[in-house]
Amino acid sequence: MIRKYSVLISLAVLAAVMLVPFAIVTLNAVRSPQDYSANGPLSLPDGLHLDGIVEFWNRVDFGGKLWNSLLISGSVAVLAVILSVLNAYALGVGRVRGRVWIMVVFLVANTLPQEALVYPLYYLSKEAGLYDTRLSMIIIFTVIQSAFGTYLLASVLGRFPHEILEAAAIDGAGKWRALWRIVVPISRPTLSVLLIFFFIWTWNEFFLPLIFLISNENQTVPVALGVLQGDKMMDATMSSASALLGVLPAVVFFLIFQRTLTRGVTVGAIK
Repeated sequence: MIRKYSVLISLAVLAAVMLVPFAIVTLNAVRSPQDYSANGPLSLPDGLHLDGIVEFWNRVDFGGKLWNSLLISGSVAVLAVILSVLNAYALGVGRVRGRVWIMVVFLVANTLPQEALVYPLYYLSKEAGLYDTRLSMIIIFTVIQSAFGTYLLASVLGRFPHEILEAAAIDGAGKWRALWRIVVPISRPTLSVLLIFFFIWTWNEFFLPLIFLISNENQTVPVALGVLQGDKMMDATMSSASALLGVLPAVVFFLIFQRTLTRGVTVGAIK
């Protein structure tokens, strides 16, 4: 009983820590600057004022920034999952030579800070003519995210029942067909979790897009928010509007796929 109440209390505290700041930002985003100055940030707004949201949307061309983030994050999520599956299938099921050392390389890649990758990636993108393009971000983050995905999936597929693959081979299924007809469907819950995490992680990235996307038309939502609030003066209500618009798409995406995420975490990859 005590353990049950402690869990409930922990969940309540966690919900309060996460929801209270979001609620305060939302309230300040829909109030007028005069109301904010008169009553402070913790009071209820005297009405629904969307001028701050509309002005911020038009000032930064938020629709274009939103499309850039959706394109980069969606492409990275899908491509990183596919690349992770192919790598993990070779390492976990195929048992390629030097598997342990390859896994060590992926583990080290997961621990490298992004600051250590900036200079080599910068010069490589310059030489390849991809600097200040969305394609450069898609390629870079696909490799970064797939390093984690490969390390995770390789350990999962390493325990994949080989009897199933042997039965498929007897029925005439090759390795490629066994991958897409057997391994991927059984591992779908884990792949769904990776897809969601890769999307959210890429959406929230700020440092590398700040370095590689210098043109206004190529910037993502986090970069646009950071650059604008650092260069221009904005009132508190517009700052709250920018924060709300920046986090809202990721929250909506998470809520839409919440059931998929929960199912993937609880069920696991192999039944």
